[in-house]
Amino acid sequence: MKVLVIGSGGREHALCWKIAQSPKVETVFAAPGNGGLYGMADIVDTEADDIDGLLKFALSEKIDLTVVGPEAPLVGGIVDVFSRHGLRIFGPDKRASLLEGSKIFAKEMMRRCNVPTADFSVFDDYKKACGYLKSADMPVVIKADGLAAGKGVVICRDVDEALANVRSFMVDKRFGASGEKVVIEECLEGEEASIIVVSDGVNVVPLASSQDHKRIFDEDKGPNTGGMGAYSPAPIITSSLEQRIMKEIIMPMIKGMRQDNVPYKGVLYAGIMVTKDGPKVLEFNVRFGDPETQAILPRLKSDLVDIIERSLDGDLKGFRLSWDKKSCVCVVVSSKGYPGSYEKGKIIKGLEKAKSMEDIVVFHAGTKKISDGGKEGIVTSGGRVLGVTGLGETIELAINKAYEGTSAISFEGMHFRRDIGKRALRHSGIIL
Repeated sequence: MKVLVIGSGGREHALCWKIAQSPKVETVFAAPGNGGLYGMADIVDTEADDIDGLLKFALSEKIDLTVVGPEAPLVGGIVDVFSRHGLRIFGPDKRASLLEGSKIFAKEMMRRCNVPTADFSVFDDYKKACGYLKSADMPVVIKADGLAAGKGVVICRDVDEALANVRSFMVDKRFGASGEKVVIEECLEGEEASIIVVSDGVNVVPLASSQDHKRIFDEDKGPNTGGMGAYSPAPIITSSLEQRIMKEIIMPMIKGMRQDNVPYKGVLYAGIMVTKDGPKVLEFNVRFGDPETQAILPRLKSDLVDIIERSLDGDLKGFRLSWDKKSCVCVVVSSKGYPGSYEKGKIIKGLEKAKSMEDIVVFHAGTKKISDGGKEGIVTSGGRVLGVTGLGETIELAINKAYEGTSAISFEGMHFRRDIGKRALRHSGIIL
């Protein structure tokens, strides 16, 4: 089987890594891939949002299965295009992808399906949004309606901050057309967790729970990022709470989409806030999380390709996945300045040393392979550069492993959080 993985981040590296382990797979292609995928996948020089170019490649190479990593091509309709040409592709179609492509669509869908979420209001008029904020209870959360690379959500503690962000979104076009409409919602209190499932349109199979760390600095300070680290499983998601999330959130959404004649096939990611009143949805994503995937897939003992094919064939009923009981922690290493502007081309040292360590996997994200005078090397080429992942019998040991691997790596301006997994330690009763 020939498999094409679309995307270039740490999530896509993890997908290629896991897919390549399947006995069903002969060749893995990555488009456009990154510096860490050489030797594991054949690199295709086509960007993830170039749907026509990807289609041409898939047809010419007779690709048997395409797995889409990032949200943009899904929202752009790549599944619809590939399907019309008889190609098997894993992910929701364009209409179903609106769950991530439009915060407004997602919130209104949750309301129709009676899925617990924050109270909200929608605005497409800047002055009306400002008028609402002047009398609203603070804090509030302001969300750009469209895609914003995980950065279109801002928690505002007072009116002035809220007004400034609404202006940034709607008037200054910080996120282009994605911010022309905004959702303003109450700020939920509690602890976040990520619930990721695979659906065949009717049935659902949950993946292991995980927890992301969005802020750039320790103790959840600084601006939001695409994710600075993750761990799995998330101790806050007990068996009973997982069942409740499936019953009150996941299954009603799958049923509601089907009843609207928009069957949801693929990965559904629910960002959950565990509040004193129970689990509530912060957001839905229509793909594997990043960096959650890097903390989940190393624990998966089952064949990933098997569950993907079952999703496409509508054959997930009664299917169960097998998991390693070890904990897994991923520490994201970023470039100086991220999530703002950053420099590229910094030489990364210590990759081979980290790679040789037991129970450590280094997933590349913003990296590029270069050749200089016959010598090959890896340099930085993005904001989030690497995901250093460690496995351990306990969450504490997994944390130690991940940071052991991180300490072996260096490049100019290298940044990473030093508290990934700290909340899990608290749940485990470990005093810091």
